[in-house]
Amino acid sequence: MATTVVYPFSKINLGLHVLEKRADGYHNIETLFVPHHLCDILEITDAPGAQQDVRLFLYGLPVAGHHTSNLCVRAYHLLAEHYKLSPVEMHLYKQIPPGSGLGGGSSDGAVCLQVLNKHFELGLDREKLLSYALQMGSDVPFFMQSLPARPYFATGKGDVLEPFTIDLSPYRIELRFPPFFISTAEAYAAVKPQNNRISLRDLLRQPVESWKHTVVNDFEEVVFQKHPQARQFKEALYEEGAVYASMTGSGSAFFGLFRI
Repeated sequence: MATTVVYPFSKINLGLHVLEKRADGYHNIETLFVPHHLCDILEITDAPGAQQDVRLFLYGLPVAGHHTSNLCVRAYHLLAEHYKLSPVEMHLYKQIPPGSGLGGGSSDGAVCLQVLNKHFELGLDREKLLSYALQMGSDVPFFMQSLPARPYFATGKGDVLEPFTIDLSPYRIELRFPPFFISTAEAYAAVKPQNNRISLRDLLRQPVESWKHTVVNDFEEVVFQKHPQARQFKEALYEEGAVYASMTGSGSAFFGLFRI
């Protein structure tokens, strides 16, 4: 009985511009995805003779129902539509908080796709795996890369990726977690797109010390209006000496860059 253990990593967003709403209902954005070492733990084990094709356990406890919203389970079902997969158990230990903007769910799904491809010897190439990743979410393709992961500049709805060279080695990244959950769908529904401004690419090429006044996350305004206490987490990071502080993704986590 084969068992595989993997560690899906997280990401932060350095800047996030919501540019315009698209005809398909999504939004065009620009942001820089930067990998972070905070990770989940995912264990996939063969379950011969099991009545269910896939069973999900969270912190060792079985998750009731069909749990189709979990991207690990969805990854299994996407592959099972085209390939014969035997039953498995998935044990997920979340260290990346849900609703934090750190991409934990997307990373779980992306890593699960890759593990299942190897586990069942499907022989799917990267292009095919990316096509499945896109069906699960706009930022899932970012997490398909091998470790050590690197930053990518994302455009389109977050699915158009290009490598971006940035040296953050003089800084450590610290995370802060407000005690509330942010719905990505609700955040996008409330955000006000802005298209006529300096490109985020150009802003990120300026010294980090200038970012405090130029590099913004458009979702901060939305979150501050709904959760005024969230602003205190950003201000506290600056009070502690951060060179730059921001919310990541659509929230609710904040991060600070501190000079080492």
